[in-house]
Amino acid sequence: MSFTVLIPARLASSRLPNKPLADLGGAPMVVRVAQRALRSGASQVVVAADSPAIVDACQQHGVRALLTREDHPSGSDRLAEACAQLGLADEAIVVNVQGDEPLIDPTLIDAVAQLLHERPEASMSTAAHAIDSVADFANPNVVKVVLDARQLALYFSRAPIPWWRDGFAQGIQDLPQPAPLRHVGIYGYRAGFLRQFPALPQAAIEVGEALEQLRALWHGHRIAVHVSEHAPGPGVDTPEDLDRVRRLFAS
Repeated sequence: MSFTVLIPARLASSRLPNKPLADLGGAPMVVRVAQRALRSGASQVVVAADSPAIVDACQQHGVRALLTREDHPSGSDRLAEACAQLGLADEAIVVNVQGDEPLIDPTLIDAVAQLLHERPEASMSTAAHAIDSVADFANPNVVKVVLDARQLALYFSRAPIPWWRDGFAQGIQDLPQPAPLRHVGIYGYRAGFLRQFPALPQAAIEVGEALEQLRALWHGHRIAVHVSEHAPGPGVDTPEDLDRVRRLFAS
């Protein structure tokens, strides 16, 4: 099986400006993400950047990068343009690795790609892991996913789902069993679907939850979910996250 890793990288960030270029142990964060992805089984790893500064930084470290339009409204739009620039066939498998995941496990990338390869009925694949704390279950910044019997996503939500009727009568004090699942923001696509996805009308549930993957479910597409045994390494969304990851690199 052959697949491509695409890493969308956008210079502007409301919480952490110039995030892709933030230094982690002597290299920009987006380069660290690409270096992790290069340890997967991907046939190629390409950064889809919105700025020449990101392209230059990647090239200085031997990482392939494409310059895409600055005005894309979402990462999936940026990746669709990258697929066109690369000339990927409709059936080609693409894994979207976020540019703020410098500690991502390469085996997780492989698992998401392999799952989509094995599940022709799914338009997308992604990952999840068991939640082990009440705080995470109740946290709206921790996205939850509920699966069907075939490990296909039924719904994603920022709310604590599934809701345990009797156990939550006095508020969320314990986790339901089996353990609820936390969604991990890595996606596999077929290039043909990725090119079509930005043109799909937004769904009301997507807007309400602020979760783009709900657009696919709304329009009848299936998302296969790989459940990993371990949580992924920490991502970087805030200055505090960046400090934590810098300490990990230093150690």
